[in-house]
Amino acid sequence: MGGYRGDSGELGTAAKVAKLNADQWRRNRGLGAVLDALGAGEGLTRYVGGAVRDDLLGLPVNDVDLATRIRPETVIERLKAAKLKAIPTGIEHGTITAVSDGQPFEVTTLRRDVSTDGRRAIVEYTDDWREDAARRDFTINALMGDPNSGEIFDYFDGLRDLADRRVRFIGNPLQRIAEDHLRILRFFRFQARFGEREPDPEALAACSARANDLMALSRERIADELLKLLAVGDPASAVRLMIDHAILKPVLPEVEHEGVQQLEQLISAERDAKIASDPLRRLAALLPAEASVAERIAVRLKLSNHARKRLSCAAARDLGSNPRALAYRVGTDCAVDRLLLAGKPQGATTILNWPIPRLPIGGGALIGLGVPQGPEVAHTLRRIEERWVEADFPTGEAFERLVSEAAAAQR
Repeated sequence: MGGYRGDSGELGTAAKVAKLNADQWRRNRGLGAVLDALGAGEGLTRYVGGAVRDDLLGLPVNDVDLATRIRPETVIERLKAAKLKAIPTGIEHGTITAVSDGQPFEVTTLRRDVSTDGRRAIVEYTDDWREDAARRDFTINALMGDPNSGEIFDYFDGLRDLADRRVRFIGNPLQRIAEDHLRILRFFRFQARFGEREPDPEALAACSARANDLMALSRERIADELLKLLAVGDPASAVRLMIDHAILKPVLPEVEHEGVQQLEQLISAERDAKIASDPLRRLAALLPAEASVAERIAVRLKLSNHARKRLSCAAARDLGSNPRALAYRVGTDCAVDRLLLAGKPQGATTILNWPIPRLPIGGGALIGLGVPQGPEVAHTLRRIEERWVEADFPTGEAFERLVSEAAAAQR
């Protein structure tokens, strides 16, 4: 492998402006043992990608990814020698998941692309940090950090773009999209999360020109990336940009400007209700208010059965007589979705933690009250349930009166 060689001559113009707090990073549970096993002190392993970016922005760091000059098989050997678990989660692409003190860390050997077809890449290993950084999508995602000194390695002016809150492809945007078509959707997700100025014109033009490339991707990958975009704090402006430039037309032609207006209303309602945003609910906002359309789109995107049912339920939009009756009829999740989509945050908060009651009577009790066995029992139960829901779920004497009146009508 060879030892660490200095990269100062290759760094971008904004390099060394910022540093990581190396001591604080090593206090991450389990991380120190992994770094020691993988030769971080010898310059063989660095922090890379989103964790570096988010730390520099003062955002919470969740997953810490590592890039290493060490080959995958040797990574496994070193981890096992250190009594750490090594899981070959993506070994065909050079990725091993190290588990230390119960915490997972993704470790990927430095790579260069040999060939790509827009969906997958054939790679070969390298010991050149810059080559590995060059195959990443955006400049702000190619930043690396030295685990010992906290020094930032920036080959493509990612620090400057981070300071300017600008999302910019590394190199030629058309080429980067040709390598992986999903980068079209990723551009808008990162623009929604980090962009605070007009989108990079070259990137936007390339995404627009290559939008039809999305049709070559699996529907699962499209759905996953779209839901990640909708999970961003406020994705409305990015989605509007996508519609303006016909980005979604090849895969979701049903999404139009009216959907963005509905999404903006939903985001406002979520905030007013202090209810966590939900990407499926936000997807429902973008779609026409028709359960059959939502069902068709859910099937197209190959969503899970649970997600498909929730999307089509939310799209129906019928609110019924009151929030609790709605929750009883369609379930809390769908009722909250519909109320927020209708711009009724107060109604949503009233049912959020409301335990949906069960009808406190069964057929045997009705027979004991003199209702003849047979279809009359089921009919009476339905009438009692309808009146009970209409009366807002009374208990005690009020419920007993309701039952007595219904039973008397059948005797």
